[in-house]
Amino acid sequence: MKFFRGFKFAFKGIYEAFRSGLNFKVHVLALFTVIISGYYFNITTTEWSIILLTSALVLSLEAMNSAIEQICNEITEERKESIRIIKDMAAGAVLISSAIAIVIAGLIFGKYLFIT
Repeated sequence: MKFFRGFKFAFKGIYEAFRSGLNFKVHVLALFTVIISGYYFNITTTEWSIILLTSALVLSLEAMNSAIEQICNEITEERKESIRIIKDMAAGAVLISSAIAIVIAGLIFGKYLFIT
């Protein structure tokens, strides 16, 4: 039973990330756009795998970024340089994964969009 309780908490966390995080919602919207595009262009199984893994990475990092921001805000309300650096590094991880996801989407969908 403890095992299934873990799923309950995980789904609560995903819900909270979606409910409270604008950036998480933007990433979910991007994922839906990519899924619709994947069906439209009938991308390969390998391309689906790459798209889904990349999307999971971006969403996971966005959720972790939100969690890090929350815990930093709980630790202190005063402006501290160390907290700013922690938050900036977490946001940077999301930015890196998002930028790479855009490049991957361009590589995958580019051949379908620019057929000669």
